This record gives sequence, C-alpha cells and structure tokens, in this order.
Amino acid sequence: MGYCVAVVGATGAVGTEMIRMLEESSLPIDELRLLSSYRSKGKILTFRGQEIEIEETTEDSFDGVDIALFSAGGSTSAKYAPYAVKAGAVVVDNTSYFRQHKDVPLVVPEVNAHALDAHKGIIACPNCSTIQMMVALEPIRRKWGLDRIIVSTYQAVSGAGARAIEETKNQYRQVLNDGLSPLEVTAEILPSGGDKKHYPIAFNALPQIDLFTENDYTYEEMKMTKETKKIMEDESIKVSATCVRIPVLSGHSESVYIETKEVAPIEEVKVAIAEFPGAVLEDNPKEQIYPQAIKAVGKKETFVGRIRRDLDQENGIHLWVVSDNLLKGAAWNSVQIAETLHQRGLVKPTHEVVFELI
Repeated sequence: MGYCVAVVGATGAVGTEMIRMLEESSLPIDELRLLSSYRSKGKILTFRGQEIEIEETTEDSFDGVDIALFSAGGSTSAKYAPYAVKAGAVVVDNTSYFRQHKDVPLVVPEVNAHALDAHKGIIACPNCSTIQMMVALEPIRRKWGLDRIIVSTYQAVSGAGARAIEETKNQYRQVLNDGLSPLEVTAEILPSGGDKKHYPIAFNALPQIDLFTENDYTYEEMKMTKETKKIMEDESIKVSATCVRIPVLSGHSESVYIETKEVAPIEEVKVAIAEFPGAVLEDNPKEQIYPQAIKAVGKKETFVGRIRRDLDQENGIHLWVVSDNLLKGAAWNSVQIAETLHQRGLVKPTHEVVFELI
C-alpha cells in the first residue's frame, strides 16, 4: 500500500518542483492531492501521466492524507498545518513558520535524519541557503569539529519567487533593448517585497534579503545563524552571515569561511566531502574546475570547491558552495524528508485508496 500525499502550494515555483521530485521519488504513492489557493482551483496538472485537478486548500482538505508537503507561505502553514496533523498527516513544511519551534525538528536528511524520530506531526525544512551550507560542512564537523562559520551568500532571484524572476528579466530588457540606465528601470519587488524601497537587481548586487532586524542583520541572515545551531545541535558554534541577492536566475552560491576545533588537513577535508551523501566535490584549480550556479540548476546535489586553508589561521578553511535553491534548497529536501520518514518507519499509509497512480 502506498501513501496519499498532498502538496499545498502546488502551482508555486517550489510546489511545481515538489511534484516533479515526487515523480522521481522512491516514495510509494497511491494518491496525490494538489492544493492551492482559490485562484488556482480547477486547473489541471499531470503527475505520472495522470491528470489531477487542483483543489482549494481548506480545513477539510487533509482527510485521508498521510504526508502533506507545504510550500504556500508561512501564513498558510500556520493556518492549515494543524488541521493536517489533526487529520492524521505528517506535515513537511518548507516555510519559515515552524523552523524555530522547540518541538519541531529542523531537518536536512544527510545531516540530522535522527531528529525525525522525535517529530510530533510537523517537520520543518530549513532555509535554502542554510541547507546547502549544512551539506558542505557536516562532514567537516563530524571529523574535526566546528568553532566558527562566516558565510557570504550570492543568492539567485528565484529565491524571491516567480515575480522576481520576471522583474529581473524585464529590467535587463529595459537596459539592453530600450536603452535605459540600470538606475531607471522598474523595481517593485527586490530586495524585499515588504520593505519601503525597491532597487534594481539587473547589473547590480543587493546586500539585503528579507527585512532588517533590530540588530541590523536581515531575517535571512538570522535564519542562517539560528538554523545552523539548531540543525547541528550546538549553540556554541559562532555563526555570522551576510546575504546578498545577485542577478542570477537560479542557483545559490556561498563563500564560506570556517574555523575547525582541530586542525583539518585539506586533502582529508576534500575526501570527507567527496564521500558525504548529497555532496559533490568539484575542486581542481589547475583545470579551473569549481562549482558554478548554471551547472547546478536542475540537480539535487550540493557542489563544493575552492577548498583551501586560510593564509593566517591554521584552523581556518575557505570553501565555495553551490546548489539549486529550488531543489536541494526546497523541493528536493522536502521530498527527501518524506522518503526518510518512510525509510525509518515514521509514517504509515492509512488512507483508503481512491485511485492508483501507475
């Protein structure tokens, strides 16, 4: 018997990738329920050759659902996830709403799958920029420990949604086709839709992702700090982030500096990363081999390169980390969590099959 799986936010950028990842998944699925807002109700999407009509998300949408993947915004998760749990589903939430809840595991399966064992119905998927950094650093932490992390991100506009992608493309058209200055183009979304001012991203780099907090770090930067400590179960790790939006459509890149508790031989670090699940070592400076965003798009793995010792700090190491933010940074990590729940026997199919997917 397979599962009844629901995708909440099925028509969004991450939701559509969730559906694609489920198509490729080893998770046994008998029924897929696609849920969205009222605006998308009645649209048809295809899953494994079967046409499925999108339903509006309501309090009663989760009857018979075993696993519910949420990616429709924090307010939607806050409202409907409790109803899904009450109906007997295990929720995997891709928004930020539950990440810092004490009783909600924050999971990157390659790093802390054991945290799933204590779930109480809801599991949180970390921020996209945090996920790829965890995959790159966990093999180092396990062997040599981690004392400090300083990360600067180079994040793609797809992290801000489909409208941000279109705005970026339109700004380039205005400059290249219409002859406008980059300062004259239309900017209504970035760096943060909820902030007072908006700036062009075309031919630009914006050192702001999300709103600023009272300590002058942005919420995105604070997410990376808090989530790293929670996932690695170590409040003593010192973490500082600067998150920057760049005019790349998809694929987040990160420059990561770490200080290990024990001095780590660089060649052994490379071997540890190459052998770690979900990580791919691309590190050959002589042949100009290193991770690139355009090569990571469409792939589930996290790519790590430019690994080198700091020139002044014996226990300091620099890395360059790249991943597809819509896949490993969101959709694939969520589906991986569902697969891991299945593998660990933490969710069992209980619904009555309505139809079987081939």
